[in-house]
Amino acid sequence: MKFSISVVIPNYKGKKLLEANLPAIYLALKSSGISDYEIIIPDDASGDDSCAYIKQYYPDIILIENQVNKGFGGNTNTGIFRAVKDLVFIVNSDVVLTENYFIPLLPYFENPLTFGVMSRIIGINTYAIQDGAKYPNYAFANIGSCKNYTSETSNSLYSLFLSGANALVDRKKIIELQGFNEIFNPYYSEDVDLGLRAWKLGYQCFYEHKAICRHPNSETIKKEPGKKVRIVSKRNKMFLHYLHLDGVELAYYLLILSLKTFFRTLILDTNYLHSYLQFLSNLKACKQAKNTFKSLQKKKNIELSMADIVKEIKREIGTQNIIKF
Repeated sequence: MKFSISVVIPNYKGKKLLEANLPAIYLALKSSGISDYEIIIPDDASGDDSCAYIKQYYPDIILIENQVNKGFGGNTNTGIFRAVKDLVFIVNSDVVLTENYFIPLLPYFENPLTFGVMSRIIGINTYAIQDGAKYPNYAFANIGSCKNYTSETSNSLYSLFLSGANALVDRKKIIELQGFNEIFNPYYSEDVDLGLRAWKLGYQCFYEHKAICRHPNSETIKKEPGKKVRIVSKRNKMFLHYLHLDGVELAYYLLILSLKTFFRTLILDTNYLHSYLQFLSNLKACKQAKNTFKSLQKKKNIELSMADIVKEIKREIGTQNIIKF
């Protein structure tokens, strides 16, 4: 079965990265036998000469020039909602695809339950793995920090979510989910949230070890003030818990969060306090997003919880010898 692909490359001040990495994207498409594709670059009000470069050297690319900075999720959504092909490939501008990249990924979409699949991510000049499948690091009222895993016996694994750096997804399904939740703007945890919503709607996310791309440490985040990054990161973890915990579990989380904020404030951890205050100021938007998704679940007669999807992923892993990192 043949699939067409919309490649969406969110850009923010990335002219040099586009110069270096766009040829590899074209090569990966061609060497994978994909002739029906489009490349969409939503530009996040970069203010550099990225857009001029694209217009001059890649007139075939669909360029979306956002006039205000939307953050990763918001900017990427403009590309997702513009896409028209069967699949959407979301890829960072600093990612380098290898030849034949899409060949091991496309068969996943013969399964009607597949939401998407991500590849192995290695360093630019090394084969050390940066990202593998995403392990469900979860306990009661605690969605833990991301853990990667690979298997000694299988190249195909369930993944809790798909990395925002490279994710090939079913376009109709991601539109159904309304793309990334923009409450997470400017960055962090939006990819986790999207993956959890996909699983909770009865879809599946995969990791394919045979497909490989290369990626340096995040170039965009390096440009951001460290304090801002820490505040946003912690705030977005609060959003994630609120959106994906329910009932007693959510009540317990909110109680512990309030107590932790109180004691962190006593020791003058102002970053944590700022994260908490931003969380509270966006609580109405969180409730609305949560209710909207629950309505979608109800419409499809699906009531999967965080605990349910973790149980399913761990059941699939079973007794495999896995390596967590």
